Amino acid sequence: MKMLAFVMTAAVLVGGAAAHVALAQGHEHVIQAPEDAKWGPAPPFIPRGAQIAVLSGDPSKSVPYAVRLKFPANYAIPAHSHPTDENVVVTSGAVTFGMGNKLVKGAAANKTVGVGGYFLAPTGMNHFAYTTSESTIVLYGIGPVEFKYVDPNDDPRNTKTSSR
Repeated sequence: MKMLAFVMTAAVLVGGAAAHVALAQGHEHVIQAPEDAKWGPAPPFIPRGAQIAVLSGDPSKSVPYAVRLKFPANYAIPAHSHPTDENVVVTSGAVTFGMGNKLVKGAAANKTVGVGGYFLAPTGMNHFAYTTSESTIVLYGIGPVEFKYVDPNDDPRNTKTSSR
């Protein structure tokens, strides 16, 4: 009986704390169809040509976020890592992911993920991605979103012609 009382008390406390955290974060609900996305150029740390639509949160801050990213056909993101986990769900087309320090198209270990597929790159894991057709993903996690390219020469911020 004491155990049941303890479990019920703990559940109330944890539930109350969760409700408090949710209220403290000030989240608004979001319901958005794909055709309602408001697209704009992706941030300068992603190679030119990608577009972004923020779904929720602020990917530049240490808060939960969700964004759509649209990539043109034959798009590539060279080997890089992130300071937080990267969660990806493919919503149109297909994206090929690979692990390692250099983008290698066609490597046996690469995995192409189609619509509904999921990819998780844990914190600090070097990986790359590329498309063969126009593709869209939902990227989500805890910000801030940052890219650390394995080869600094691959970082679009380091090129003189990276203006958007």
